[in-house]
Amino acid sequence: MSEKIEKSVKAGRGRPRKFDRELALTRALDVFWLQGYEPASINDLCTAMEINPPSLYAAFGNKAQLFLESMRYYEAKYWDHIWEEMVQEPDLTKAINDFFLQASKILTTPEVPCGCMVVLAAINVSADSQEVLNEVKKLRQEGRDCFLARLEQGLQSGQLPAGTDVNILAYTFNTLLEGMSIQARDGLSQKALEGIGRAAVAILPRC
Repeated sequence: MSEKIEKSVKAGRGRPRKFDRELALTRALDVFWLQGYEPASINDLCTAMEINPPSLYAAFGNKAQLFLESMRYYEAKYWDHIWEEMVQEPDLTKAINDFFLQASKILTTPEVPCGCMVVLAAINVSADSQEVLNEVKKLRQEGRDCFLARLEQGLQSGQLPAGTDVNILAYTFNTLLEGMSIQARDGLSQKALEGIGRAAVAILPRC
C-alpha cells in the first residue's frame, strides 16, 4: 500500500459517521407510535436510532424534546400541505371533502405510521410530563384552528348560512379526524375512512 493510500484509509477510519437527523427522527417516530410516549425507553429509542444515550442527549436534549421534535417533523412531512390546500381551496365543500380524502390515505398508507401520531403517541402521557402535554395539546389545537379558519372563510363568502356555529363545526371535524386516527390504528380500511369523510361533508349546512 502506498503512503498516500495508507494515509487516506487511516483518515477515513477516524471520521465519525455523519448524523442523519431526519432518519433518526423517523426511527424515533416508529418507537413512539408503537409504544406511546411514556412506555418508550431511552434504550428502545437509541437502539432504533442506532445511537448511544450521550449522542441522543447531545442531539435532542432529552426524551421529551426528541418526542416533540418527532411530532413536529411528522406534522410537517405528512400533514402541513393538506391543511394548506384545504385553507386555499375556494370551494368549501370541495375543501373539506378533499381534506378528508387525503387524510384517509395518510392514516392508512404503509409508508406512514398508522393513525395520527399526535393523537396516538400522546395518549400515554402522564401529568408529570406537563411540557409534552402542553405542546401536544397545541398541535391538536392547530388542527381545530385550521378547520375554523376555513369555515369562517365559507361563512364570509356566503357558502354557509348566516348564523352557522363555525366553532362547533370546527370541533366536530377535528373530533372526527382524531377518531379516524384511532379507527385506522384498529385496522379500518382507507375506503371506510373515506366514508367517514363523506359523512363529515354532509354535516355542512346548506344555504
